[in-house]
Amino acid sequence: MRPLDGVLVVSLEQAVAVPYATRLLADLGARVVKVERPDGGDFARHYDQACGDVSSYFAWTNAGKESLTLDLKHPDGREVLSKLVSSADVVLCNLSPGAARRIGVDADTLRAQHPTLVVGELSGYGDAGPYAERKAYDALVQSEAGLVELTGEGDVTARAGISVADIAAGVQLQAAVLAALLHRARTGEGATLRLSLFEAMAEWMHQPMLYAVGTGRAAPRTGAHHPSIAPYGPFACRDGAVHLAVQNDPQWRRLCAVLGRPELADDPRFTTVTSRVEHRPALHAELDFSTWTAADLLKALDDADVPAARTRSVAELPDHPQLVARERGVRVAVPGGEVGMLKPSVDSSAWAATPGDVPALGQHTDHVLRTLGYSDEQIADFRSKGAV
Repeated sequence: MRPLDGVLVVSLEQAVAVPYATRLLADLGARVVKVERPDGGDFARHYDQACGDVSSYFAWTNAGKESLTLDLKHPDGREVLSKLVSSADVVLCNLSPGAARRIGVDADTLRAQHPTLVVGELSGYGDAGPYAERKAYDALVQSEAGLVELTGEGDVTARAGISVADIAAGVQLQAAVLAALLHRARTGEGATLRLSLFEAMAEWMHQPMLYAVGTGRAAPRTGAHHPSIAPYGPFACRDGAVHLAVQNDPQWRRLCAVLGRPELADDPRFTTVTSRVEHRPALHAELDFSTWTAADLLKALDDADVPAARTRSVAELPDHPQLVARERGVRVAVPGGEVGMLKPSVDSSAWAATPGDVPALGQHTDHVLRTLGYSDEQIADFRSKGAV
């Protein structure tokens, strides 16, 4: 038995943030009913064509869910949604606040009707303030929160390579839902949860914010190298790159020994972390690994207890020797085929978790309607009217 078995989550969701939160809840056993538009569904289905008939984003964030198509502009569609919500434990929504109010799925309306319900709303910037009506997408939020300005090298800035604002919001929303369910179990009360993409990203920006405020300047952009520790970043080898993470002076001395240059550890430019950062270009010029293969260098560094890793392509991740040895891969059905995905990252002694299938658009509509008590004749009538 998984911890959220028997918990029904109804989600009016699209894109990444809320779908990621509900996929994490599905991993824990929740029954997640994803409400989608009949005319195409969640637009993230079509971001790319990497996973059968759906995008890599959609496959990643929607495993283990049921897809119900409803036209929420149709009165019968709203009736079905109302009946579904009345049996739910959790309702999550990232529709615009205005759209949510028009169809009666905003938190204030739902909580007034169902006081024990846990309702979560995700917005871009929150429901008040000068940015309340502004469009908010992951890269825009990265930019507003300072992450783009912080990322890159020299004068070149960069967006983070993954949707970190969406992921931050999804993780924080999932944690809040779990806390709200625990609160309800203890008190019998539901909860209203409100989260914005911007504030979720701002939470993750705490450390660089504190650094900038405390020192009077943002940390410099140093590409893949660490702004305040050196040598800490990727260095070229004969057949690739190895990422060093030398965080203290003993590790620095052991690295110099691996290089066969123990005297370098006593060079006045490099004797402390601060001085190595100050003289970073000169330091990097001294660290020549061009005659080493990555495998040989990693073995020598491991033997010397110098922290390092291989710089790999993301395409190599499914075959990473650590994931293969720990049997973390799993095959998951997607619309139009099957893909290799990874098991949930937390192992528990109390339950097992494996990603479920990724749903086709409307795949579970009839099943969900039947669980709500609708007959086949009623379902056929809904279809003839275009309500589902």
